[in-house]
Amino acid sequence: MATCPPYPRRPPARSHTRPHWWQHSWVRHGALIALLALAGLVILALVREQTGTRGFLVGLGLAVPPVPLLLAAFRWLDRVEPGPWRNLLFCFAWGACAAALMAIVANSFATRWIATATADPAGADTLGATVIAPVVEESAKAAAVLLVFLFRRRHFTGIVDGVVVAGVTATGFAFTENILYLGNAFGTDQLTGDSGLASVTAATFFVRIVMSPFAHPLFTVLTGIGFGIAALSAGRHRLRRALLPLCGLLLAMGTHALWNGSASFGEYGFLAVYATFMAPSFGLLTWLAIWTRQRELGTVRAELPVYVMAGWLTPAAPHALGSMRARRIARQHAHRHAGKEAARAVAQYEAYATSLAFLRQRGRRGGAGADFAVRERELLDALWHRRDVARPALDYASRATAPPAPPTPVAVPPWAHPYRPYGQYAPYTPNAPHSPHAPHSPHAPHSPHAPYSPHAPYSQYSPYSSPGSPPDPYRRP
Repeated sequence: MATCPPYPRRPPARSHTRPHWWQHSWVRHGALIALLALAGLVILALVREQTGTRGFLVGLGLAVPPVPLLLAAFRWLDRVEPGPWRNLLFCFAWGACAAALMAIVANSFATRWIATATADPAGADTLGATVIAPVVEESAKAAAVLLVFLFRRRHFTGIVDGVVVAGVTATGFAFTENILYLGNAFGTDQLTGDSGLASVTAATFFVRIVMSPFAHPLFTVLTGIGFGIAALSAGRHRLRRALLPLCGLLLAMGTHALWNGSASFGEYGFLAVYATFMAPSFGLLTWLAIWTRQRELGTVRAELPVYVMAGWLTPAAPHALGSMRARRIARQHAHRHAGKEAARAVAQYEAYATSLAFLRQRGRRGGAGADFAVRERELLDALWHRRDVARPALDYASRATAPPAPPTPVAVPPWAHPYRPYGQYAPYTPNAPHSPHAPHSPHAPHSPHAPYSPHAPYSQYSPYSSPGSPPDPYRRP
């Protein structure tokens, strides 16, 4: 039986030296917020200068529609072990402000320098779009993934986390870039007098918003997958953990360069690259993300039963926590019977239990770290404090989503039917007289030696009820 380690007998010795003012978390957070806000103001001024006020407002309005859809998709993917909102907010702000500012400044400087050195502005633009832009933009977006990987390691545990962090960062970057492109297209239409479906704005909107809103997330997700696999690698594989993110970044740069260079492949180069590469890659990565999400649910079902044996969880918890439908039913049940706070407590219980399962999996693989016991105790304490609300809700959800038990065929011996030839077996009928020699039937009186049945009393399979113990408040009626 698996038990949890006790609390440390002695608390760690406190240092007598007071930390410096820059070592406080609120100072670091404030500096980061100020940096992102400053980058946002600068990028706002640059985009408005290039597009004009009307172009900026038009570009802003046309660039908004894909953003909530992409964020909802990544948030849905992260529902198994949802990370904190502040991480996603940081990633979106970094992509929309810091990464976009670095990309605009570096791309403009590099393109201008190449045009001056080669005296070929058209060639400089092509080279900047196919070589300089992919390297600069993917590196700027990968910086956010690296920061979350290093400083929020507790919330970065696998491939799904890498996909979500990278995808949200790229969504913010694409949002700012779409404002710039659509605003410039609107300015061009104002000069030429074009309008309607024949305008440059309509063509840009169709290509960037309708056909390829997933382009930037698709590129950066490759970097996130590299970081996610590195997070799953054991601590002894240091070289692999360093090379995997770099390989993902190089692959993201290559796909980005192929996409940007498709316009120079001829009249139908863009459509050819879109049909043969972009769409299949998007479908493959979508399948990989969903498959990884299902594997995470399988990990929850496989790792939590040991805590059932130790008495921390009820027997129904692993099944309910390993099903997204059961989780939703549990939250709805708690909200219907105890209000919004109870539903929030159940959601927190589900998140802590999932983190506990992933922590145990990393511990078996040797990648949990030295604070495994402390982290395990923290998660178990969090589960124990919410057990009053979460256990009944999860038990209800487990019963509601349990598959119906298939009927067990019963082989009736020949002497039970004297008018049938020897060797023929008839199916069991509930109205037939029960024979003491017949096998156990689900309709027969329950025997203490019979296997577990969903109709059996809760006390027969609950580790929380024993003779002489006080009544269990979570016992099913």
